[in-house]
Amino acid sequence: MRAINRFHVMDAIRRHGPIARVEICERTELSPTTVSAITAALLDDGLIVTRQMGTLRDAGRGRPRVLLELNPNAARVVGVKIAPTRIVHVVTNFQGDVLAGLTQPVRVDRQAAEVIADLVEDGVRRCVADAGLTLDRVESLCVALPGVVEHATGVVRHSPILKESDVALSKALFERLGLSTLIESDANAITIGEHWFRLCRDLDDFVVVTAEHSLGLGVMHGGEFFRGARGISFNLGDLAMAANGKSVSRLADQATEPAILAPVAGDARFREAIRLGRATPLAAELIAAGDNALTASARRAGEVLGLAIANLITLFAPPRVVLVGSTLALGEPLLTALKSALDRTLPAWLGDVSEIALDTEADDTAWARGAAAAALKQLYGAPWSSTGPARPRHDDGENE
Repeated sequence: MRAINRFHVMDAIRRHGPIARVEICERTELSPTTVSAITAALLDDGLIVTRQMGTLRDAGRGRPRVLLELNPNAARVVGVKIAPTRIVHVVTNFQGDVLAGLTQPVRVDRQAAEVIADLVEDGVRRCVADAGLTLDRVESLCVALPGVVEHATGVVRHSPILKESDVALSKALFERLGLSTLIESDANAITIGEHWFRLCRDLDDFVVVTAEHSLGLGVMHGGEFFRGARGISFNLGDLAMAANGKSVSRLADQATEPAILAPVAGDARFREAIRLGRATPLAAELIAAGDNALTASARRAGEVLGLAIANLITLFAPPRVVLVGSTLALGEPLLTALKSALDRTLPAWLGDVSEIALDTEADDTAWARGAAAAALKQLYGAPWSSTGPARPRHDDGENE
């Protein structure tokens, strides 16, 4: 329980700092005695620092107001996003500020897992050097990629961009770099990014749907990930939409970028654009110019995504659903069809429960920064749970 309370005090300072101890008590519902003990320990550990507001003269008879904030130099971490055509690295400080970034163009789906681990190693070393650091001054690494990840073991059970299944990626990178290494789904990484830096800084409960080469799902509940057994991440593209005998139609078959681009995949321009990771912007241009086949394909994808989101709202009733990813660049046909399908299929009694928000400005750096935030969250001592969030203990000051 002490670790849980420590995490929530740290999280309050991160999200609302500079912040006074009395406000930490209000936000965490912990007693002044508990908050004082935890913040004293955090100051001793060098994880937070004080900021004096005003002067003795300004404070009248009392002392100047002392606020608490994170110590940006307390730790450095690396976040990595592995995408189909590139690997993106960022180094951040303890506040999540980006110190250096690096993008490696590479056809990931053509590489063996060992080669990908080598490429990540090279990128991490280069990015750390660009930040003016050495590896011994980096506390942790988090790598995010699409697919189903087992958080407890760092094994990638399946990824649409890897040749192999059950890849022990955490072990491979630890052997190469000697860094504590987390593996996350890219959906979970951007979910933390939304929580820390983007559209959900005001919420502890929300759902993120990622739409790119694959379809991912991040569920934040009480400020923590909601995970499956052994911390398994959710892959929304695996959702079954229909079954006929031995044939199963999944969401990924209809709403991922490869599925949307299928009508024009044989076009010479698209073959090259797909190879370079530029197919979606090209498709958006053709849709805007009136390409009927691509417009119809985008509408079909929007319809099934709207249906899937209606089901997510029915299951979780989140106050906000965030849509993020390069597929959103397809624009009006996809988004209008999505909203229409959502309105038709969502139960009327849930119509005013969830706000739909589009994050169309989250670039590769935002995803990698989310991975770095996952590493930082682990450094905070986050009480990760496979079944739900750990909440602060409402105490009377005796449990410390």
